[in-house]
Amino acid sequence: MMFSDQFWIPDGQRLYQIAISGVALYLFTVLFVRILGKRATAQMNNFDWLIAVATGSLLASGILLKDVSVVSALVAMAVLGLCQFVVTLVFARHEPVADALRAAPTLLTHKGHWLDEALKRERVSRAEVLARIRSEGMYGIDEANWVVLEMDGQLSILPRADVEIEDMPALEDVACDREALAGLEPKPVPDHVRVRGAGRDDAA
Repeated sequence: MMFSDQFWIPDGQRLYQIAISGVALYLFTVLFVRILGKRATAQMNNFDWLIAVATGSLLASGILLKDVSVVSALVAMAVLGLCQFVVTLVFARHEPVADALRAAPTLLTHKGHWLDEALKRERVSRAEVLARIRSEGMYGIDEANWVVLEMDGQLSILPRADVEIEDMPALEDVACDREALAGLEPKPVPDHVRVRGAGRDDAA
């Protein structure tokens, strides 16, 4: 026989252990998230993602693996939670440390232009950007003022607007060659796109 009966259906004692471990670790995880606050489940940067993946792995290991005790999994999860708490506290209080360790957002497109050097450096394809553009109900990058690769790996789309990047406080920490951007003539805006800020002078 290729597989034993234990492969398909463990004995009753093992199933009982899995059930008890699952309940214990679930309750600890709820308490764990409650103590650490909303940041424990947020994914604001690559460190948060790492903690989320590692915690999930430890949770599953403590429930299913015979060689990993429940207490071992609890201690490991508590240590990871403490590490995240300390790191995020340092980031919040010491901006230079955060800037040195945290990945900076990167500009990928500018008013209809692909920034190919940034795409290559961040290993993001045009197809991935276009998929995100489509998810926003847009027809192309000429409908976006900027596409930004955020610290957590998500793509943010800022719709076409009559505003320059220097006048956008939300983009002051975004990595880009601002001198090179100044030399790029904005691509024409499609007729079906309503540009934010356009016509303000006329309205006034």
